[in-house]
Amino acid sequence: MAKHGKKYRAAAEKVDRDTFYTPADAMKLAVETSTTNFDSTIEVHLRMGLDPRKADQQVRDTVNLPHGLGKKVSVLVFAEGEGATIAREAGADYVADDDEMMKKIQGGWTDFDVAIATPQMMGKAGRLGRVLGPRGLMPNPKAGTVVQAEDLPKAIEESKAGKVEYRLDKTANIHVPIGKASFGAEKLSDNFAALMRAVVKSRPAAAKVYIERVTLASTMGPGVKVDAYQAQSL
Repeated sequence: MAKHGKKYRAAAEKVDRDTFYTPADAMKLAVETSTTNFDSTIEVHLRMGLDPRKADQQVRDTVNLPHGLGKKVSVLVFAEGEGATIAREAGADYVADDDEMMKKIQGGWTDFDVAIATPQMMGKAGRLGRVLGPRGLMPNPKAGTVVQAEDLPKAIEESKAGKVEYRLDKTANIHVPIGKASFGAEKLSDNFAALMRAVVKSRPAAAKVYIERVTLASTMGPGVKVDAYQAQSL
């Protein structure tokens, strides 16, 4: 096992591994224990009491973070004809409306953060599932990334403003970035509260135990345990 550096060890000493902190205290610690030389991302890690193999225990949706993510979000849109024109005018960074762009993506190019598609283009986008799926870039109606052409401007604007997707993965966890350490604890706490409210609202009817553990961490920083009951009450 690789040994942690001095910065990490010093940061980890500030966190009591046996303590479940209040959301406010946990956020302050997550920011304080950021060890990178760059502006690290603060992430939320949720351990869920769900079975990802069961269709009635899936969780997948989006939430608009009030303070965004603090990064430039690059958007690609699968559209053609009038839809492609609308997408370009709405500020899409890339528009996949020809075979050349499709082949480029099929070859492994994914230099974008969000992919949006019109329903008419889902057939073509679906053929790129081998590339888009593993990277979490496949457009999906539940994530609000499959929309009619007239709704493209709103979808593009929301994506660029800090709309993030959360979804249950195969290991029954949810991992979501909520902003940069430079935001400060107050703004990050606002984003965290918005995320937790959305996740709580998404609880499947079949769930007996829902959120088991909540952890905050900066990029390459130590995990800070959050009182799960308080986190769900924000």
